[in-house]
Amino acid sequence: MHDLDASYAGKKVLITGGLGFIGSTLAHRLVAAGAEVAVLGALLPDGGGNPHNIEAIRDRVTVRIGDVRDRAVLEETIPGVEVLFNLAGTLSHTDSMKDPWTDLDINGRAQLGLLEVCRARNPGVKVVFAGTRAQYGRARYLPVDEQHPLVAADANGIAKTAGEAYHFLYHAHYGLRATSLRISNTYGPRHQMRHPRQGVFGWFVRQALDDAPLLVFGDGRQVRDAVYVDDVVEALCRAGASEAADGEAFNLGASPVALVEFAEAVVRAAGRGRVELRPYPESSRRVEVGDYVADTSKIRQRLGWRPAVSLEEGLARTVAFYERERAHYW
Repeated sequence: MHDLDASYAGKKVLITGGLGFIGSTLAHRLVAAGAEVAVLGALLPDGGGNPHNIEAIRDRVTVRIGDVRDRAVLEETIPGVEVLFNLAGTLSHTDSMKDPWTDLDINGRAQLGLLEVCRARNPGVKVVFAGTRAQYGRARYLPVDEQHPLVAADANGIAKTAGEAYHFLYHAHYGLRATSLRISNTYGPRHQMRHPRQGVFGWFVRQALDDAPLLVFGDGRQVRDAVYVDDVVEALCRAGASEAADGEAFNLGASPVALVEFAEAVVRAAGRGRVELRPYPESSRRVEVGDYVADTSKIRQRLGWRPAVSLEEGLARTVAFYERERAHYW
C-alpha cells in the first residue's frame, strides 16, 4: 500500500469542513505528512466547526471562513488543489426532518455546485466525499455491504445519498476522480460538545465527564459500528492517494457495539457518570434504524485499510483529550 507521507508530501490539499471534527483531525494528519493544507469552514451556529481544533497547526495551514453554498468561495479555493476532501455537511437526523430544505441545500445542491467548479476550474482534482451509513437506512441484512439498497430513513440520509450520487455522476460523465466513504458512527477528540444532535457518542463522553446520567433510549441493545476518528482519517488518506478508489464507495466501521455497552464503556473510561435507560422521544424513535454493522471487506481488500484503535483505547484517548481541553468545547 501507499506510503501515505510520501503520497502527500508537498501536495496541495483542500478540506471542506476542515474546522470540524473529522476535517480538523485530517488536517493534523496531512500537515504531519508534509502536505500544503488549506481548510474551508463555515462556522455555522450549532455546527461542528471550532477554530481551536486547528490551533496547534494554525501556522501551517491556510484557513478560509466560508460556506460551500457560496460559489464565489469555491471559485477562489478549488483551483490548483490536487486532492479535495469534501467533508462539509450537516449531520443531524432530527434536525434534517425539522428543516429538510437547509439539509438538502448543504448536502445536495452545494455538492453539485462544488463539482461544477471542479469540472470547470480544476478537472484533474481528486475528490473524496464523506458519505454516511445513514444512506442505507434500516439494514435488510447484516453486515451491510456496499451493494445494500440505499433507502435512507430521514432527510439527511436522502440528501447525502444525492450528494454522493452527484460525485459518481461526474466521475462517470466527466472523468472527475471521485470516491466516497460511507462512514459509520465516529468518536474521538475535537467533536463538538454543545449538544447531542450530531451524534450521541460524543455526548455520552460529555455527560460522563460532567458526572451526569448517560441517557440511552429503549433497551439500549441497538447496535452501532463505532470507529475512532484517527482510523477514519487513515481511510480518507488512503482513498485520496489511491487510483483504486476512483469511482468507488467504501464502508467504514470498526467496533460493533450496543449503545448501552458503549455508554458503559464511556463511564468506565471517565471514572464517573452513570447509564440510565429512557423511553424513546418521538423525534428520535422515528429516525431510529435499528442495528447497523458495516461490511468493510471492500476497503480492506482494495485499499489495505484496517482499524487500528480498539474501543477501549479510543475512549481512553478521547476522555484524556476532553479532560485537558474541555474549556474549548463545553
